[in-house]
Amino acid sequence: MKTNKVLMFLVMVLAIFINNRFLKAETDKVDYTGERVSYLISPLGRSEYNNLGLVDLNGKKVNLVIFKTKVLLFEDTEKIYSDRVSLLPLRIERSISRFWSKEYITEDYDQKKFTVVMRKFKGKKLVQEQFTQANGSIHNAITLPFYLRELPNLKIGWYFMARVPGEFRVELVSIDKISVPAGRFQAYHFKSTPNKFEIWINRDDPRVLLKIQGQGIFDYALLMKKYDLSSIPK
Repeated sequence: MKTNKVLMFLVMVLAIFINNRFLKAETDKVDYTGERVSYLISPLGRSEYNNLGLVDLNGKKVNLVIFKTKVLLFEDTEKIYSDRVSLLPLRIERSISRFWSKEYITEDYDQKKFTVVMRKFKGKKLVQEQFTQANGSIHNAITLPFYLRELPNLKIGWYFMARVPGEFRVELVSIDKISVPAGRFQAYHFKSTPNKFEIWINRDDPRVLLKIQGQGIFDYALLMKKYDLSSIPK
């Protein structure tokens, strides 16, 4: 009986320790509410990232980011609702405008079942529905780089498997000095396998996304132009 009481006491101590570590991790997490980052898209475009912080989604507190892109006659506004710790997407709402048409797209994620359902609307009419099953948690191409900056003690050779929803190995391959319109920075350089994208994140605080280089039929570069810290709590 005495042994059982000792074991129960140890389990209680361990549970309190784990809970305190979890609360400390959430407390130490940088609050980027109000963060606004402007980017140039090479060759012809611009975009803006705006972190609105916590909002309510179906009774749950989640993080909301709005990402706007404009390239020639194409405009895309994405509302990205994500888990406030992992930044895994939960719901995305996209308003797409082209010279000749407009579309509205929703993406609903189940991060426990590793699925996403995409629905495309023209006006109020549903014109397409697509179901995708992945082998693990599904990231979003916009929030993935901002998730990477939250990771402590990054070392060259570190990697993890990301699904967007196709699967990629994302590895920290070097620490580079790079120049973007906002200035010159020392940056963590991540590269994907298969070779589809490269990401550079400021090594110093704030760990902002500096550059994305996309590979494919149409190569592009996303380059930081301006970073607004004014509304981030000190």
